[in-house]
Amino acid sequence: MGLLALGTPLDWPEAQKNANHVREWGIKQLLNIWNKAKGKEKDALLWGDEIEYLVVNYEKDKPEVTLSLRQADILHALAQDENLCSSGGCVPALQDIGGSTLPIFHPEFGRYMLEATPGKPWGIGFKDLLDVEPNMRLRRKIAKEHMNPEEFPITLTTYPRLGSPGQFTTPYYPPCGEKLRSQFVPDEIANPHIRFPTLAANIRSRRGRKVQINVPIFKDKNTPWPWKDPTVKYDLHKYKEDDDVRNGASPDNFIHMDAMAFGMGSCCLQITFQAKNINEGRRMYDQLSPLGPILVALTAATPIYKGFLADTDVRWNQIGAAVDDRTPEELGEKPLEHSRWRIPKSRYATNSTYISDDPRLRKEYMDQNLVIDPDVKQQLMDAGMDSLLATHFAHLFIRDPIVIFAEDLQELDLSKTDHFENLQSTNWQHIRFKPPPASNDIGWRVEFRPMEIQITDFENAAFSVFMVLITRAILSFDLNFYIPISKTDENMSTAHKLDAVLEEKFYFRKNPFPTRSPRPYSSNGACSGTASPAILSRPPTPSGPVEDEYALMGIDEIMNGSKGDSTNNFPGLIPLVESYLDSMNVDVETRCELAAYITLIRKRADGTLWTAAKWIRHFVQGHEEYKGDSVVGEKINHDLIGAVIAIENGGRQGVRDVEQFLGPAVKPCGD
Repeated sequence: MGLLALGTPLDWPEAQKNANHVREWGIKQLLNIWNKAKGKEKDALLWGDEIEYLVVNYEKDKPEVTLSLRQADILHALAQDENLCSSGGCVPALQDIGGSTLPIFHPEFGRYMLEATPGKPWGIGFKDLLDVEPNMRLRRKIAKEHMNPEEFPITLTTYPRLGSPGQFTTPYYPPCGEKLRSQFVPDEIANPHIRFPTLAANIRSRRGRKVQINVPIFKDKNTPWPWKDPTVKYDLHKYKEDDDVRNGASPDNFIHMDAMAFGMGSCCLQITFQAKNINEGRRMYDQLSPLGPILVALTAATPIYKGFLADTDVRWNQIGAAVDDRTPEELGEKPLEHSRWRIPKSRYATNSTYISDDPRLRKEYMDQNLVIDPDVKQQLMDAGMDSLLATHFAHLFIRDPIVIFAEDLQELDLSKTDHFENLQSTNWQHIRFKPPPASNDIGWRVEFRPMEIQITDFENAAFSVFMVLITRAILSFDLNFYIPISKTDENMSTAHKLDAVLEEKFYFRKNPFPTRSPRPYSSNGACSGTASPAILSRPPTPSGPVEDEYALMGIDEIMNGSKGDSTNNFPGLIPLVESYLDSMNVDVETRCELAAYITLIRKRADGTLWTAAKWIRHFVQGHEEYKGDSVVGEKINHDLIGAVIAIENGGRQGVRDVEQFLGPAVKPCGD
C-alpha cells in the first residue's frame, strides 16, 4: 500500500464528470516520466517483498476469535517506539540491528490488517537471500510486541469467519453501513482513511449495484443440496441495493458475499524487482506472466469463506469480483449505449498485454480480445513511445479513476505521478510494470502479485527467494516462457480448483531454450544433454503453429521437470534455478540454506507436502465438531487459529498433519 493522500474525495457522479480530466493529466505525467527515464541504465538489481498480516484476538480458553480493528493504534504504537524511529521524528529508521534492517509497517484496506516491508530493498547477493527469513521473523516479532497480549499477527489469506453471523470483530459493529451497504460486514471493517470507503462506495455506484462474489460451496457428505447460503437475508429494505439478492445475486450452491472487504481484505505475498533498464524490465514482465497461475496453485491457501468450506483453494478471482466496477453494458448484459466498450475482465485480473521488444514475441500470443483507448495509444506514440508499450498503457486507461480528490484537479504538477498512479494502481493485474517515480532514483520495476500469503515465515521466505532465483535464471539463460495470453487466463481459472497442484494440468511452454547447438548444463549433470541457454544467442522470431509450442503439464512436471514417460521433455523450473546456482559457484553453506527453500517447493509440487489450503481443509474435516456439512463453526475456527499461531511460533506438538504440510522440523545444514 502506497502513501495515502489527504483531500476531499468526489462521490461517483462528480468523479465521473472529471474522469477524462484525470486521464488527460495522467497521460501527461506518464510521458514526462517516459522522457526522463526511458534511457536510464545500470540501475542496481534490487528487490523487495511485502508481507500482509491479519490481526486476531485469540485466547486459548476463550471460545470466540475475532478480528482486531486496532490497526491505527498498533501503527501509532510502532511509530512512537523510539527504537523504531529516527532522530528526525517517528519515521522507521534504516540503521541495522543485529544484521537486519528495521522493517516498515503500513496500513492496508482492512482495519484488521498490517503490511510489512523490509526497511530498504534487498540486493541480489546471496547473503541477502539468506537474510530474508530472519527479517520476516523480525517483522512478526516487532508487530506482536506492539499489540495487546491477546492480539496476534497471523499470515492467513482470509479470516475464515469474516462476514459470518454474530461477532467476528472487536469492537463489534453491525453490518448494513452507508458506504459498503453490505448485509454481512460493517463499514467500520475498512480502514477509515477516506480513500478506502470512497473506493468501495464509488465502485458500487459506478457498477450500479453491489459487487457480487459467489464462490462454489464444497459439497461434503452432509451438505444439503441444493445448498442455499443460510446467511443471506432477503427481507432487507434499507437501501435499493438490498434488492440485489432478490434479483438473483445469490444463486444456489454458492457462498455469497457482497462487499469489497471480502476481496481487498485478503492477504498476499508480493515481490517487486528493479531492472537495470526499461528493456530488462519489459522482458521480466513478459516472462513472469505465464508463471503467475503456477505459483498461485503452489501457494494455495484459501479454502474457507464466511464460515463455509469452499469448492476452490485460492483467492484471486474472488478479489477480482470484489472490485469489479463494470457496468451492465461493459459486462455485455445490455447493449452499449452509455459505456464506451465491453470489457472482458475485472480491473483486478490476469495481464492482458505483453510488452517486450523480444523478437520471440509473436502476434499469436497476444490477447485477441484486448480493449484499448485508441486516442491514448496514438497520443503516446506521437510522443515517441513504441506501439507495444503504448498499447499496454492504452489498455490500462480504458478504466475510470475511482477515487479523485478535488484538490488534485486545481493544477497539473509534472513533478508528481498522482494522476497516472490513479489509473495505474487501480489496475490490479497479476504482474505490474512500474515506471520510475517522477523525482527520485528508483528504476523501472516489475511487481509479481499473485501468490497467496503462507502460514509461516519459512514458506514466505522460500517463495520470495525462489522468485528472485527464477528471475535471475530467466535473465541469465535468456529463457522463453511465452504462451498465448488466453492460456494464462485459462491457467488462472484452473489454479482455483481443489488441490490443483496435484489434480490439474496447466498450459506451459515445452521448450524454454534458444535452439542452437546443444551443450550440457553443468558439472553436476542437471539437465545434461539440454541446450545451455547461457552461451547461446537469441534465435529469430519462431515460426510454425503456436499450438506446437506449449502443452498441458502438471505442476510437478513444470516445477521438477518431465519424467521418462512424458513427451514434453520440459527441464523444470527448479532444475533451471539449480543450474543457475551452479553457474554462480555458490558456496556450500549458502547452497545448503537455499536448498531448504527449494526442497519445500519441490515437495509441494510433487505432492509430498500439502498446500496450506489442503492442510486447512483436512484440519476442518478432521475436527471433532465438524458435521460433514461444510460449516466451519466457532469452535473449529478457534482451534484452527490456535494451530496457525502455534505453527507460526514454532510449536508443532499436537497440531494435526503438520508434518504433511511442512515436513519434519529439522535443520538441513546441521546447525
